[in-house]
Amino acid sequence: MQLDVTADVFRLAQTFTIARGSKTEAQVLTVTARDGDARGWGECVPYARYDESLDSVRAQVEGLPDTLSRQSLQTLLPPGAARNAVDCALWDLEAKAAGVPAWTLAGLAQPGPMVTAYTLSLDSPDAMRAQAKANAHRPLLKIKLGTPDDMPRLQAVRAGAPTSRIIVDANEGWTVDVYADLAPHLLRLGVAMVEQPLPAGDDAGLEGLERPVPLCADESVHDRASLPALKGRYDMINIKLDKTGGLTEALALKAEAEAAGFGIMVGCMVGSSLAMAPAVLVAQGAAIVDLDGPLLLAEDRDTPLVYDAQGVHPPAPALWG
Repeated sequence: MQLDVTADVFRLAQTFTIARGSKTEAQVLTVTARDGDARGWGECVPYARYDESLDSVRAQVEGLPDTLSRQSLQTLLPPGAARNAVDCALWDLEAKAAGVPAWTLAGLAQPGPMVTAYTLSLDSPDAMRAQAKANAHRPLLKIKLGTPDDMPRLQAVRAGAPTSRIIVDANEGWTVDVYADLAPHLLRLGVAMVEQPLPAGDDAGLEGLERPVPLCADESVHDRASLPALKGRYDMINIKLDKTGGLTEALALKAEAEAAGFGIMVGCMVGSSLAMAPAVLVAQGAAIVDLDGPLLLAEDRDTPLVYDAQGVHPPAPALWG
């Protein structure tokens, strides 16, 4: 088997800002797996928050042995972006070689479209109200908070999109006291869920805390080994393939989390349709889906995912799986 790694850049439709900074493009790595005439591919987004870079992830992939399977990969690489791209490439390769959809290989029911959140960029309250108004037709909006001026922004978004469901991503930017103070207002403004209010290393403070708005672990959950520490702190978990290290672990994490009583959110980094495609399989039946990466791009892969009023549709075989 041959693995090739290339770096690709996709321009964003507009500058995208969260509490940690802004970006104007999505920098991704594409892994292509070849075995004879069969080819499969996958995409990952190295994330500095997890001490990843394009160079470090490329080195992990290039260090893999020639003899490789999805099963052996789980122990050769840790959870993260490198394993994700390779794992998804191997799923695609196996599906193409067998002539069957990846969902069949995974033992899943045929997937359908899922309503996805649309993320509003962090900006001034007036600008966020304008963003919300322009996207008020969308059923689910996500806003990035985690700053001292969160309430004016949240109120502005609600004013701009009075009927949309709203979810909030605090990006580890709050404290227990800030969350406790904001919680009644979040409830009043119809916020359906809050992602990662506290830094991942400090979320023990959530134990026993009243949670009138459900809390979802993001940075605090990567794979199944993360789950035991989350009981009593979170109501949901956000599964991202770049954290789990691919579709294989993502499906296993989803099953174990559901058995443990957690609600499921399926999210993404800012990447192309290729990165979202396998996540659509994980997203089936999830309480919240946040696979809007391609909607933020000015350019995308050939044969991109279809987004319409029904949500994000499963990929065509020409794209993945």
